[in-house]
Amino acid sequence: MKDERYQAMQQWLDNMERFGQYTIEPASTDASFRRYFRVRQDGQSWIVMDAPPANEDCSAFVRIAQAWREQGLNLPEVLEQDLSQGLLLLSDLGQQQYLSVLNEQTVDRLYGDAMSALLVLQTCAPDFQNLPLYSEELLYDEMDLFREWFLAEHLKVKVTPSMTATLDRIFTVLINSALEQPVVCVHRDYHSRNLMRCDKNNPGILDFQDAVTGPVTYDLVSLLRDCYIAWPRQRIENWVLGYYELAVQSGILQHQDEQTFLRWFDLIGVQRHLKVLGIFARLNYRDGKAAYLDDLPLVLAYVMDVCQRYPELADLHELILQHVEPLLTPATLLA
Repeated sequence: MKDERYQAMQQWLDNMERFGQYTIEPASTDASFRRYFRVRQDGQSWIVMDAPPANEDCSAFVRIAQAWREQGLNLPEVLEQDLSQGLLLLSDLGQQQYLSVLNEQTVDRLYGDAMSALLVLQTCAPDFQNLPLYSEELLYDEMDLFREWFLAEHLKVKVTPSMTATLDRIFTVLINSALEQPVVCVHRDYHSRNLMRCDKNNPGILDFQDAVTGPVTYDLVSLLRDCYIAWPRQRIENWVLGYYELAVQSGILQHQDEQTFLRWFDLIGVQRHLKVLGIFARLNYRDGKAAYLDDLPLVLAYVMDVCQRYPELADLHELILQHVEPLLTPATLLA
């Protein structure tokens, strides 16, 4: 842990008047180059984000944190910053991830709070804080990670021109569905590892620096079809349609019907989960983070479930049956 960046962080803290005798411990890591440390002193705690400037840009984090906090959302407060070093001192939202406290008894309340916060986020103007657009190019590039990292790198599938053509047709279907949705602010990773259970103003929201403007159902599918925890489909549909009613009441939705909204939700879920299959494989092979492979089975199951329900996705379902499922062995960490 005592690398050069750690030493720079420690020196940065030493120069702050607020700190005297403090302790530092690892708080968490994530799927990027960022690291987080918890600083303790006299019964209080803070979080330091260590984000190497060559790999991460903290300016979006600072800008969005301030703006969304002003909207009433519970995000970390940026207390000190040194963007040149990629160091931020943040308020501490605690240590209880949603994932650690979600169960049959708590889920309705916790998801209710998360969906209420999401409504606040989505009622911000679409051009809020000049967030980048979830463009056709970005949607495609994300799904192409499935071809490059999950199929070719992880499963060693020889991706033929015919398979590429099939995937491109499916990608077009998913992109068209995404682009026809109302445009709102999108967190992009609104799930149980980035939501913290808080006693006040629940939930605390983390990892928002990659926010964009895009499809209204994207964050909802991140929450309800979480890559780390699963719920029965009927229960998910009930939550989705409950959110639909709230979004209509809030003016986020105007001329849509329930089945259109549910279709949008399902198809943006396939877009997201194809991306995630590629990202989780890339995290293993490029970044040495093998733990994400354990989550591949659930993500693939989401894709297969939705593909069976929509005729326009039948070719993707068949491609996975032919070229993916025969390769699912303990060696690929896919059961």
